[in-house]
Amino acid sequence: MNEIGNAKKIQNFHQEGICPIRNILSRIGDKWSMLILVTLNTNGIMRFNEIHRSLGDISHRMLTITLRTLEEDGLVARKLYAEVPPRVEYRLTDMGHSLIPHLETLINWAVEHSEIIMQRKKESQ
Repeated sequence: MNEIGNAKKIQNFHQEGICPIRNILSRIGDKWSMLILVTLNTNGIMRFNEIHRSLGDISHRMLTITLRTLEEDGLVARKLYAEVPPRVEYRLTDMGHSLIPHLETLINWAVEHSEIIMQRKKESQ
């Protein structure tokens, strides 16, 4: 093979400039974001405490921070009702809904391979 004529082009994913992969994964690849997105997709419009109960082991502070981040990114919409006490509801935006099929693919892959991965992890310890 001619190394000069068939030089392999390497795609770099350096932090310099804008890297969409790094940017998106840093925003939704944390411990809670995907779970919140899937929860909202499954249950529709939800209030804060409903999301909290659905996830169980997330702190109120972390849920607040994650919901704010998802809202800033345009994946979740927050609606505040001027009532006493105030009522706040969360739902997926159209962009949030467009992400769900990709998350479901990842979830299906994880379910399909989790037993093998856990077994290999156990063997390597």
